[in-house]
Amino acid sequence: MSAKGRAERDYGSAKRASIRMTAPKATGRPLRIPFMSGLARIAALVIAAALAGPAPMPALAADALATFPSKPVRLIVPFPPGGSTDILARAIGQKLSEAWGQPLVIDNRPGAGGIIGMETAAKAAPDGYTLVMGHVGTLAANPALYKSLPYDPVKDFAPVTLIAMVPNVLVVGPAVSSKTVAELVALAKSKPGKLDYGSGGNGSAAHLATEYFKLKAGIDIQHVPYKGTAPALQDLLGGQIAFIITGLPPVLPQVKSGKLRILGVASAQRLKQFPDIPTIAESGVPGYEATQWYGILAPAATPKDVVAKLNRDVVNALKDPSVADKLAAEGANPVGDSPGEFAAFIRSEIDLWGKVIRATGAKVE
Repeated sequence: MSAKGRAERDYGSAKRASIRMTAPKATGRPLRIPFMSGLARIAALVIAAALAGPAPMPALAADALATFPSKPVRLIVPFPPGGSTDILARAIGQKLSEAWGQPLVIDNRPGAGGIIGMETAAKAAPDGYTLVMGHVGTLAANPALYKSLPYDPVKDFAPVTLIAMVPNVLVVGPAVSSKTVAELVALAKSKPGKLDYGSGGNGSAAHLATEYFKLKAGIDIQHVPYKGTAPALQDLLGGQIAFIITGLPPVLPQVKSGKLRILGVASAQRLKQFPDIPTIAESGVPGYEATQWYGILAPAATPKDVVAKLNRDVVNALKDPSVADKLAAEGANPVGDSPGEFAAFIRSEIDLWGKVIRATGAKVE
């Protein structure tokens, strides 16, 4: 079966109809319910409570917060094992497990461009024991790609911290003879619509980065979405697709072994690991830049003191030399900011990638 035949094409399950209820505008005055029968009065109170929304989670007592977490913590990864999101989650997870004395369990929930995992996290109990690894695709791009989402990237999550920025790289397999980005662009222009590129799925960071590249380079190439980066790389190695633009971590082993070749870097500067490889912008596609980013979030109603403790613990883990070295080896640049800074960053990225998606016409088939 061909690569396209094996590729993921059905994302309809990610679209869900929703019914929105608007609560009465808050006035600061108690809700007055006129005289009515007992059953009607109970029904009215139930409706009023539903419209008011869930009550915020109370703050933990000092002793409970000091021992948090007192049981295993689940970190949802909305993609399969082997991709950048999974690799970074496991790198930070090991250090957190050591610091907490509790297991941090990686829960891979792939599918629908990360929607399934993000929805699972949004609906989890807001107690600090379920976290999620969000990234540019699930938090910033999906709102513009999908007419409706089963989660709101701003309202349904409490940002903990931005973990890392990861530069994208343009990688070709053995079936492509191009030695530079310029040669690849020339090849694509000589065969309009004939070159296939892979991604970890519709709406993934790799999909958007390559559609942006397609726009800036003025080429006609075809998208083949997969259920994660790992299967896309398998077909890249097998020659079924021509290239992929994705984060450095999942391609690094194959690049070091010589099975894959990096033609260009999608960041503003060259990589320290590969100083001789030019950026895509300096390779004939001026103005092109697309960097991936990853961060940890909790469900929206998670108590602020729990979020603050999670932030301190994750930031401390990022400062640990062993974690910093591990991330650097994967081509990731650690960040570790405050919940407020991460929240503002997410909003700015939603605006940025919304503009890119509208300009490129990127769609989820």
